[in-house]
Formats: sequence, structure tokens, C-alpha cells
Amino acid sequence: MIPVGYLAKRVALKPDWLNAEKVKEIYSVSCCVSDAFCEYIQFWRHNGYWLFDSPEVIYSLVKEEGIDLAETMMFYYEAYEYQYDEEALEWSLFEPEASFDTDVTVPQQKVLQGFDIVSFHLEQSPECSYLSCNHMAQELDVNEHCLLASFDEAKRHLESGVFHGCEPGPCRIFSVYSVPDI
Repeated sequence: MIPVGYLAKRVALKPDWLNAEKVKEIYSVSCCVSDAFCEYIQFWRHNGYWLFDSPEVIYSLVKEEGIDLAETMMFYYEAYEYQYDEEALEWSLFEPEASFDTDVTVPQQKVLQGFDIVSFHLEQSPECSYLSCNHMAQELDVNEHCLLASFDEAKRHLESGVFHGCEPGPCRIFSVYSVPDI
């Protein structure tokens, strides 16, 4: 797994349309259910993975733009260095967008919350989570945060074809960590 960045998010409770009893809230990488702290791409402060290199970059942006971080939670993400193409049934290496500086600071404290599988059809910012956006949490064993328990489980599910047709690919496996507020 490689460090890919941070994002402050407004964590949503499980939506009524998601029939997954274990799920209490959505920690997915995708911003479809749990929103990012703002529409941050317009500020062009993100890294080549379309996330932030450190919480400090987010805090600086928030201060400069007068954005409210109330009721947000800071997440740190790592990703498997390969993305999966469900049509070709193969893994291929992916790299950060070269036109952006990318120098992710690994947090001193982090708590693993689980693993997400996210579509990257445009191969830029994270798009949809197969588990929450595509209701696959209803079919698979996920935790209270709508995440899988292990990398091996995520990879096995991808290679089994269980997600076929969820979203146009490729897709990537992320480890999702919560980090304490600074």
C-alpha cells in the first residue's frame, strides 16, 4: 500500500436506501454519501492522487477560504499500487498525476477503519464506492463504517467478479484510516 493522502469529510449516517444492518455510518473514500469538507478541487491545492499531502494543507486552505470544518472527521488513505480492470480482468500499475506535486506525510497516529473499493473511470479523483454507492454492502460482510475488514478480502472480491457492472472501471483498493485532530 502506498500513501495517497488526506481528506476531511462530513461523515453521513447510513442512508435509508442502504439495507445493510451492520452499517452505522459511511467512511467511504467516495464523496457520494459522506461529503468532503468542501468542493476542494477548484482550489488546486490537492496532490497527484487528488487528495491532500497533509492535514496542514487542508487547515491552511480552510483558514484562507473561511471554510468551516465543524462536524468533519480527518481521514488518511493508502492505496494498493495497482488498479483493477474488471473487463480485462487484470491489474495495472497507477501513478499520481505528474503535473501536481505529491509528497504525502504519513501520520504518526492512525487507526485503520477498513478497506474500500473505489471506481476511477476518469482516473483522477475518487468516484464511487462499490460498497456504499452501489449497495454491495447489502451483499457482502462489511463493518459498521461500510468497509471491508481486510485487503485480502477486497482483492478476492474484486477478482471473483462480484462487483462486475457496479461502475465503469478501473477501480482501486484503499485502506481507510481515521486520524486525530491536530
